[in-house]
Amino acid sequence: MEIRKTLPEELAELEALYASARAFMARSGNPTQWGRTEPPTATLKEDIAKGQSYVCVEGGEIVGTFCFFVGEEPTYLHPIAGAWLNDAPYGVIHRVASAGTVKGVTAACVDWCWRQWPNLRIDTHDDNAPMQRAILRCGFTEVGRIRVADGSERRAYHKVER
Repeated sequence: MEIRKTLPEELAELEALYASARAFMARSGNPTQWGRTEPPTATLKEDIAKGQSYVCVEGGEIVGTFCFFVGEEPTYLHPIAGAWLNDAPYGVIHRVASAGTVKGVTAACVDWCWRQWPNLRIDTHDDNAPMQRAILRCGFTEVGRIRVADGSERRAYHKVER
């Protein structure tokens, strides 16, 4: 699977992919994490403009997407329960979505991010059981809880070199 930066002209494909992911989440018992509008188009445009939006390509088709950056994530500064495994600079993975046509998109995203920066943080909603399982399979440790911008809580995970 090829992973590369998202091109601005691929925005419509990303929006369609996220719509499909939201429908899957709702069918899987997680209708509220992204609701009907998350992530908003403005956020996707900003991710692309900042060079932190990536696509997973298989057979010439976009089969997944995610946001990745190295730097401070404001919602990770003060966990409301638990603690991060270290205070070293970290990479952040957000907005992972799969078209559902290829297995292993999350693992490919995490492996790619790990090669860029081997100290990673990620979070997900309590109702997102498929993502929780994928995160743990990828070697993350659940370390506590954070509060996101809308005030809701998320499970926090950290992956460090052992």
